[in-house]
Amino acid sequence: MIKEILNKRILILDGAMGTMLQRYKFSEEDFRGERFGAWEHPLQGNNDLLSLTQPKAIAEVHRKYFAAGADIVETNTFSGTTIAMTDYHMEELVYELNYESARIAKEVAQEFTENEPHKPRFVAGSIGPTNKTASMSPDVNDPGFRAVSFDELRIAYKQQVEALLDGGADILLVETIFDTLNAKAALFAIEEVKEERNIDVPIMVSGTITDASGRTLSGQTAEAFLISISHIPILSVGFNCALGAKQLVPHLEVISAKSNHFTSAHPNAGLPNAFGEYDETPEQMAAQIKDYVEKGLVNIIGGCCGTTPEHISAIAEVAKEFEPRPLKLVNV
Repeated sequence: MIKEILNKRILILDGAMGTMLQRYKFSEEDFRGERFGAWEHPLQGNNDLLSLTQPKAIAEVHRKYFAAGADIVETNTFSGTTIAMTDYHMEELVYELNYESARIAKEVAQEFTENEPHKPRFVAGSIGPTNKTASMSPDVNDPGFRAVSFDELRIAYKQQVEALLDGGADILLVETIFDTLNAKAALFAIEEVKEERNIDVPIMVSGTITDASGRTLSGQTAEAFLISISHIPILSVGFNCALGAKQLVPHLEVISAKSNHFTSAHPNAGLPNAFGEYDETPEQMAAQIKDYVEKGLVNIIGGCCGTTPEHISAIAEVAKEFEPRPLKLVNV
């Protein structure tokens, strides 16, 4: 169904979950809730855990994004792998964290779909890059060292994927990819689950360009990134995070021209200021997004760091006036 809709109009992805959760000013006690009151390790900052301890807040964030015009919301699972949860000694909770996050988002999505059947809402299971890289050494004195192996990533991602699907995710979004080898492990895991369950599920892939050189952290250009994931049957390819909407244009132009897939973008609200905050207003960001849709660069558009329902509402208003980027067969 989602492919049919993408051929008719530009779909709107939600904005930042973390930015919205910061508004609640949750304390260590709020993160812990009753269940984890005696946990031996600090838990503040573990946003994924809030799906268990503050589920009403997570549902409220999803609700605000859908009300702002989002067609797709991402689950609160950016760090939902055993690898990332090691920081909080919560590896055993990974299945539950992903399942509950997907269930909460799906419940809200169904609520909106029932009220507006002409505009079905979707849930994208957010699969982050983890805090380790399979392509590079974290030790400058030992270039050959790797903090994580491909197989370790594959196993961790597989557990996350199974839980997201069990919880009701409609789409799987492998996002903020700074190391394509990590992404390949996630995509391999997804294909394994699809084969084992005899199912098909739409896959969105979104890389991140980390600096002005126009490359991912593991050194790939936009075109190289596209080529290296194009053997997988994916729904869309695009970029998110690291850059603001304006800075992302040349990289989107590359993948839009060379991709056989739908394209997506969810940039930050500009570049961070000296305090690590994002200053770009909804109006400023929407004006830049207009450049994307006028040029026919995207099929799915949303926001990353610093974006709010106000940003998504402004983007949705702009996007509805334009046709989606037509799919074309090109050689990469």
